[in-house]
Amino acid sequence: MNLQNTSTIDWILHGLFEPYAERVPEVSKITNAMIQHQIIRSKHQIVNDHIAFRTLDVKNLGINSLEKIFLHHGFKKRDFYRFNAKKLDAFWYSPPKEHLPRVFISQLRVKDLSNLAQSIIYRYTNTVHLDPIDQLNLDDFKEVVHFFQSPLWDIPSLEEYENLLVESEYAAWVILNRYYLNHYTISIQELPTPYNQLGQFNEFLVDIGIKLNDSGGIIKTSRDGLLLQSSSVASKVLAHFQNGVSRKIAGSYVEFAQRKVLPEFNHLPQEKIKPKHRRDGFEVGNADKIFESTFTSQVNNA
Repeated sequence: MNLQNTSTIDWILHGLFEPYAERVPEVSKITNAMIQHQIIRSKHQIVNDHIAFRTLDVKNLGINSLEKIFLHHGFKKRDFYRFNAKKLDAFWYSPPKEHLPRVFISQLRVKDLSNLAQSIIYRYTNTVHLDPIDQLNLDDFKEVVHFFQSPLWDIPSLEEYENLLVESEYAAWVILNRYYLNHYTISIQELPTPYNQLGQFNEFLVDIGIKLNDSGGIIKTSRDGLLLQSSSVASKVLAHFQNGVSRKIAGSYVEFAQRKVLPEFNHLPQEKIKPKHRRDGFEVGNADKIFESTFTSQVNNA
Protein backbone atom coordinates (compact mmCIF):
# COMPACT_ATOMS: atom_id res chain seq x y z
CA MET A 1 0.00 0.00 0.00
CA ASN A 2 1.28 3.45 -0.95
CA LEU A 3 1.44 5.34 2.32
CA GLN A 4 1.42 8.73 0.59
CA ASN A 5 -2.00 10.37 0.36
CA THR A 6 -3.52 7.34 2.09
CA SER A 7 -7.15 7.86 3.06
CA THR A 8 -9.11 6.37 5.95
CA ILE A 9 -10.83 3.86 3.65
CA ASP A 10 -7.40 2.75 2.34
CA TRP A 11 -6.36 1.98 5.92
CA ILE A 12 -9.65 0.19 6.61
CA LEU A 13 -9.24 -2.01 3.53
CA HIS A 14 -5.61 -2.69 4.45
CA GLY A 15 -6.70 -3.67 7.97
CA LEU A 16 -9.31 -6.02 6.51
CA PHE A 17 -6.92 -7.65 4.08
CA GLU A 18 -4.10 -8.50 6.47
CA PRO A 19 -5.96 -11.06 8.66
CA TYR A 20 -7.75 -12.40 5.58
CA ALA A 21 -4.42 -13.03 3.84
CA GLU A 22 -3.05 -14.78 6.92
CA ARG A 23 -6.13 -17.00 7.10
CA VAL A 24 -6.24 -17.89 3.39
CA PRO A 25 -3.02 -19.68 2.35
CA GLU A 26 -3.89 -19.35 -1.34
CA VAL A 27 -3.28 -15.59 -1.16
CA SER A 28 0.47 -15.85 -0.49
CA LYS A 29 0.81 -19.00 -2.60
CA ILE A 30 -0.63 -17.29 -5.68
CA THR A 31 1.19 -14.00 -5.08
CA ASN A 32 4.57 -15.65 -4.54
CA ALA A 33 4.13 -17.82 -7.65
CA MET A 34 3.18 -14.76 -9.73
CA ILE A 35 6.40 -13.06 -8.62
CA GLN A 36 8.46 -16.21 -9.19
CA HIS A 37 7.06 -16.59 -12.72
CA GLN A 38 7.72 -12.86 -13.33
CA ILE A 39 4.05 -12.09 -13.95
CA ILE A 40 4.43 -9.26 -11.43
CA ARG A 41 7.40 -7.76 -9.61
CA SER A 42 5.66 -7.28 -6.26
CA LYS A 43 2.30 -7.86 -4.62
CA HIS A 44 1.54 -4.14 -4.92
CA GLN A 45 1.06 -4.58 -8.66
CA ILE A 46 -2.02 -6.76 -8.13
CA VAL A 47 -5.21 -4.79 -8.77
CA ASN A 48 -8.11 -5.77 -6.51
CA ASP A 49 -11.31 -5.90 -8.59
CA HIS A 50 -13.66 -6.27 -5.61
CA ILE A 51 -14.09 -7.54 -2.08
CA ALA A 52 -17.15 -9.34 -0.74
CA PHE A 53 -18.97 -9.72 2.56
CA ARG A 54 -21.72 -12.08 3.70
CA THR A 55 -24.42 -10.96 6.14
CA LEU A 56 -27.80 -11.94 7.57
CA ASP A 57 -31.03 -10.01 6.98
CA VAL A 58 -31.96 -9.59 10.63
CA LYS A 59 -32.70 -6.59 12.83
CA ASN A 60 -29.69 -4.29 13.35
CA LEU A 61 -27.52 -6.24 10.90
CA GLY A 62 -27.49 -7.10 7.20
CA ILE A 63 -26.79 -4.95 4.17
CA ASN A 64 -28.49 -1.84 5.58
CA SER A 65 -26.06 -1.89 8.48
CA LEU A 66 -22.76 -2.89 6.89
CA GLU A 67 -23.10 -0.65 3.84
CA LYS A 68 -22.95 2.45 6.09
CA ILE A 69 -19.18 2.06 6.38
CA PHE A 70 -18.68 2.22 2.62
CA LEU A 71 -21.33 4.83 1.91
CA HIS A 72 -19.71 7.06 4.52
CA HIS A 73 -16.41 6.83 2.64
CA GLY A 74 -17.85 7.75 -0.72
CA PHE A 75 -18.89 4.44 -2.25
CA LYS A 76 -22.06 4.58 -4.39
CA LYS A 77 -24.81 1.97 -4.04
CA ARG A 78 -25.44 0.38 -7.41
CA ASP A 79 -27.36 -2.66 -8.72
CA PHE A 80 -29.54 -5.06 -6.72
CA TYR A 81 -29.26 -8.82 -7.24
CA ARG A 82 -31.56 -11.62 -6.09
CA PHE A 83 -30.57 -15.28 -5.79
CA ASN A 84 -33.79 -17.23 -5.47
CA ALA A 85 -32.47 -20.76 -4.84
CA LYS A 86 -29.92 -19.65 -2.25
CA LYS A 87 -32.37 -17.17 -0.64
CA LEU A 88 -29.91 -14.30 -0.97
CA ASP A 89 -30.08 -10.63 -1.89
CA ALA A 90 -27.09 -8.42 -2.73
CA PHE A 91 -25.93 -4.98 -3.80
CA TRP A 92 -22.63 -3.78 -5.16
CA TYR A 93 -20.94 -0.45 -4.49
CA SER A 94 -18.68 1.49 -6.81
CA PRO A 95 -15.59 3.11 -5.24
CA PRO A 96 -14.97 6.85 -5.01
CA LYS A 97 -11.46 6.48 -6.44
CA GLU A 98 -10.21 4.30 -9.26
CA HIS A 99 -7.55 2.51 -7.20
CA LEU A 100 -10.12 1.20 -4.69
CA PRO A 101 -11.97 -2.10 -5.19
CA ARG A 102 -15.68 -2.47 -5.76
CA VAL A 103 -17.61 -3.83 -2.75
CA PHE A 104 -20.18 -6.63 -2.96
CA ILE A 105 -22.44 -7.23 0.08
CA SER A 106 -24.93 -10.09 0.21
CA GLN A 107 -27.42 -11.12 2.85
CA LEU A 108 -29.42 -14.23 3.61
CA ARG A 109 -33.22 -13.85 3.70
CA VAL A 110 -33.50 -15.51 7.10
CA LYS A 111 -37.33 -15.39 7.09
CA ASP A 112 -37.33 -17.69 4.06
CA LEU A 113 -35.64 -20.47 6.05
CA SER A 114 -37.27 -23.21 8.12
CA ASN A 115 -38.40 -22.51 11.67
CA LEU A 116 -35.47 -24.53 13.00
CA ALA A 117 -32.88 -22.57 11.02
CA GLN A 118 -34.49 -19.27 11.97
CA SER A 119 -34.54 -20.16 15.66
CA ILE A 120 -30.82 -21.02 15.58
CA ILE A 121 -29.89 -17.78 13.83
CA TYR A 122 -32.09 -15.58 16.03
CA ARG A 123 -30.72 -17.20 19.18
CA TYR A 124 -27.40 -15.55 18.36
CA THR A 125 -28.30 -12.41 16.44
CA ASN A 126 -31.03 -11.33 18.89
CA THR A 127 -28.22 -10.46 21.32
CA VAL A 128 -27.33 -7.55 18.98
CA HIS A 129 -29.67 -4.87 20.37
CA LEU A 130 -28.32 -1.89 18.39
CA ASP A 131 -26.89 -1.44 14.93
CA PRO A 132 -23.16 -1.90 15.66
CA ILE A 133 -22.14 0.44 12.82
CA ASP A 134 -24.00 3.31 14.49
CA GLN A 135 -21.74 2.87 17.51
CA LEU A 136 -18.55 3.41 15.49
CA ASN A 137 -16.56 6.50 14.62
CA LEU A 138 -16.33 5.71 10.91
CA ASP A 139 -13.46 8.14 10.48
CA ASP A 140 -11.31 6.15 12.91
CA PHE A 141 -9.89 3.33 10.81
CA LYS A 142 -8.58 1.45 13.86
CA GLU A 143 -12.06 1.37 15.36
CA VAL A 144 -13.62 0.13 12.12
CA VAL A 145 -10.96 -2.54 11.59
CA HIS A 146 -11.38 -3.70 15.19
CA PHE A 147 -15.12 -4.03 14.56
CA PHE A 148 -14.52 -6.36 11.62
CA GLN A 149 -12.24 -8.50 13.75
CA SER A 150 -14.57 -8.68 16.77
CA PRO A 151 -17.35 -11.21 17.34
CA LEU A 152 -20.91 -9.94 17.01
CA TRP A 153 -22.46 -12.91 18.81
CA ASP A 154 -21.46 -16.04 20.72
CA ILE A 155 -19.76 -19.01 19.12
CA PRO A 156 -22.36 -21.58 17.97
CA SER A 157 -22.41 -25.23 18.95
CA LEU A 158 -21.23 -27.77 16.40
CA GLU A 159 -24.73 -29.29 16.33
CA GLU A 160 -26.33 -25.96 15.46
CA TYR A 161 -23.68 -25.27 12.82
CA GLU A 162 -24.37 -28.66 11.22
CA ASN A 163 -28.14 -28.10 11.33
CA LEU A 164 -27.67 -24.85 9.42
CA LEU A 165 -25.22 -26.50 7.03
CA VAL A 166 -27.89 -28.93 5.88
CA GLU A 167 -30.32 -26.15 4.93
CA SER A 168 -28.09 -23.22 4.01
CA GLU A 169 -24.32 -23.48 3.76
CA TYR A 170 -24.24 -19.69 3.50
CA ALA A 171 -26.03 -19.43 6.89
CA ALA A 172 -23.60 -21.85 8.52
CA TRP A 173 -20.61 -19.91 7.14
CA VAL A 174 -21.89 -16.56 8.44
CA ILE A 175 -23.00 -17.77 11.88
CA LEU A 176 -19.45 -18.98 12.50
CA ASN A 177 -17.31 -16.51 10.51
CA ARG A 178 -19.38 -13.35 11.09
CA TYR A 179 -17.95 -10.46 9.07
CA TYR A 180 -14.67 -12.00 7.98
CA LEU A 181 -13.71 -10.85 4.51
CA ASN A 182 -15.18 -13.56 2.26
CA HIS A 183 -12.84 -12.96 -0.68
CA TYR A 184 -10.77 -10.53 -2.64
CA THR A 185 -10.42 -10.60 -6.40
CA ILE A 186 -7.40 -10.38 -8.69
CA SER A 187 -8.12 -8.22 -11.74
CA ILE A 188 -6.91 -10.36 -14.63
CA GLN A 189 -7.01 -7.80 -17.45
CA GLU A 190 -4.42 -5.73 -15.58
CA LEU A 191 -1.81 -8.51 -15.88
CA PRO A 192 0.70 -8.81 -18.75
CA THR A 193 0.03 -11.00 -21.79
CA PRO A 194 -0.82 -13.91 -21.86
CA TYR A 195 -1.96 -13.93 -18.24
CA ASN A 196 -4.47 -11.15 -18.91
CA GLN A 197 -6.78 -13.85 -20.30
CA LEU A 198 -8.63 -15.77 -17.58
CA GLY A 199 -8.27 -19.14 -19.32
CA GLN A 200 -4.50 -18.75 -19.45
CA PHE A 201 -4.31 -17.54 -15.87
CA ASN A 202 -6.42 -20.50 -14.71
CA GLU A 203 -3.89 -22.86 -16.32
CA PHE A 204 -1.17 -21.14 -14.31
CA LEU A 205 -3.25 -21.55 -11.11
CA VAL A 206 -3.79 -25.25 -11.73
CA ASP A 207 -0.08 -25.71 -12.46
CA ILE A 208 0.84 -24.28 -9.04
CA GLY A 209 -1.69 -26.52 -7.28
CA ILE A 210 -4.69 -24.23 -6.81
CA LYS A 211 -8.02 -26.08 -6.79
CA LEU A 212 -10.65 -24.11 -8.73
CA ASN A 213 -14.39 -24.01 -8.12
CA ASP A 214 -15.94 -25.98 -11.00
CA SER A 215 -19.61 -25.30 -10.20
CA GLY A 216 -21.09 -24.00 -13.45
CA GLY A 217 -17.72 -24.55 -15.13
CA ILE A 218 -14.28 -23.30 -14.15
CA ILE A 219 -14.99 -19.98 -15.90
CA LYS A 220 -18.34 -18.36 -15.12
CA THR A 221 -19.36 -16.08 -18.00
CA SER A 222 -21.94 -13.28 -17.96
CA ARG A 223 -24.75 -13.34 -20.52
CA ASP A 224 -23.10 -10.54 -22.50
CA GLY A 225 -19.80 -12.43 -22.50
CA LEU A 226 -17.93 -9.45 -21.05
CA LEU A 227 -17.42 -10.56 -17.42
CA LEU A 228 -15.45 -13.75 -16.80
CA GLN A 229 -14.94 -15.06 -13.26
CA SER A 230 -13.23 -17.98 -11.56
CA SER A 231 -12.40 -18.70 -7.93
CA SER A 232 -10.32 -20.97 -5.77
CA VAL A 233 -12.03 -23.48 -3.53
CA ALA A 234 -11.90 -22.38 0.10
CA SER A 235 -9.29 -24.18 2.17
CA LYS A 236 -10.41 -25.71 5.42
CA VAL A 237 -9.58 -23.85 8.62
CA LEU A 238 -9.78 -25.13 12.17
CA ALA A 239 -12.91 -23.68 13.77
CA HIS A 240 -13.72 -23.71 17.47
CA PHE A 241 -17.27 -24.34 18.65
CA GLN A 242 -18.90 -24.36 22.07
CA ASN A 243 -17.57 -26.65 24.82
CA GLY A 244 -14.08 -26.80 23.33
CA VAL A 245 -15.16 -28.73 20.25
CA SER A 246 -13.07 -28.13 17.10
CA ARG A 247 -13.59 -29.05 13.48
CA LYS A 248 -12.15 -28.05 10.12
CA ILE A 249 -14.61 -26.04 8.03
CA ALA A 250 -14.54 -23.91 4.86
CA GLY A 251 -12.72 -20.61 5.27
CA SER A 252 -12.39 -17.86 2.66
CA TYR A 253 -11.07 -17.95 -0.90
CA VAL A 254 -9.63 -15.93 -3.79
CA GLU A 255 -11.52 -14.84 -6.89
CA PHE A 256 -10.24 -13.90 -10.36
CA ALA A 257 -12.15 -11.59 -12.71
CA GLN A 258 -11.61 -10.46 -16.29
CA ARG A 259 -13.59 -7.44 -17.45
CA LYS A 260 -13.65 -7.07 -21.21
CA VAL A 261 -13.89 -3.83 -23.17
CA LEU A 262 -17.43 -2.66 -23.92
CA PRO A 263 -18.35 -2.96 -27.62
CA GLU A 264 -18.61 0.80 -28.10
CA PHE A 265 -14.94 1.17 -27.12
CA ASN A 266 -13.47 -1.68 -29.17
CA HIS A 267 -11.98 0.87 -31.56
CA LEU A 268 -9.68 2.24 -28.87
CA PRO A 269 -6.00 1.22 -28.96
CA GLN A 270 -4.92 -0.90 -26.00
CA GLU A 271 -2.91 1.88 -24.38
CA LYS A 272 -5.98 4.15 -24.33
CA ILE A 273 -8.29 1.70 -22.55
CA LYS A 274 -9.24 2.73 -19.00
CA PRO A 275 -11.37 0.91 -16.38
CA LYS A 276 -14.36 3.06 -17.41
CA HIS A 277 -14.24 1.47 -20.87
CA ARG A 278 -14.72 -2.04 -19.47
CA ARG A 279 -17.73 -4.04 -18.33
CA ASP A 280 -18.71 -2.97 -14.82
CA GLY A 281 -20.98 -4.48 -12.16
CA PHE A 282 -21.74 -8.14 -11.59
CA GLU A 283 -23.91 -10.98 -12.91
CA VAL A 284 -26.36 -13.13 -10.91
CA GLY A 285 -25.46 -16.32 -12.80
CA ASN A 286 -21.75 -15.87 -12.17
CA ALA A 287 -22.06 -14.84 -8.52
CA ASP A 288 -24.48 -17.68 -7.79
CA LYS A 289 -21.76 -20.22 -8.60
CA ILE A 290 -18.95 -18.22 -6.99
CA PHE A 291 -20.84 -18.44 -3.67
CA GLU A 292 -20.28 -22.21 -3.83
CA SER A 293 -16.51 -21.78 -3.33
CA THR A 294 -17.19 -22.41 0.38
CA PHE A 295 -19.76 -25.17 -0.14
CA THR A 296 -19.16 -28.74 1.00
CA SER A 297 -19.52 -30.11 -2.55
CA GLN A 298 -16.45 -28.08 -3.59
CA VAL A 299 -14.40 -28.07 -0.36
CA ASN A 300 -14.59 -31.83 0.24
CA ASN A 301 -13.37 -32.52 -3.28
CA ALA A 302 -10.42 -30.15 -3.04
